[in-house]
Amino acid sequence: MPIYVYETMGKKKRRFEVKQSMKDAALKHDPETGEPVQRVITGGYGFIEKASRKPPGKSASSGSCGSDCGCHH
Repeated sequence: MPIYVYETMGKKKRRFEVKQSMKDAALKHDPETGEPVQRVITGGYGFIEKASRKPPGKSASSGSCGSDCGCHH
């Protein structure tokens, strides 16, 4: 189940997290104080895997058109 970040919209802003189903409607009020809230869009978590420059088993001279070709030989 995803965890969403919310922020109160009053003068003293407070952020908190809520575990909700993706099907649930966004909260409109802070469950603790009743203040109006808005959902905060965050970057999330993940990782980027670096790809190798050439496919495994291929040598630089096996059908390569050049570095600017874009055909991925």
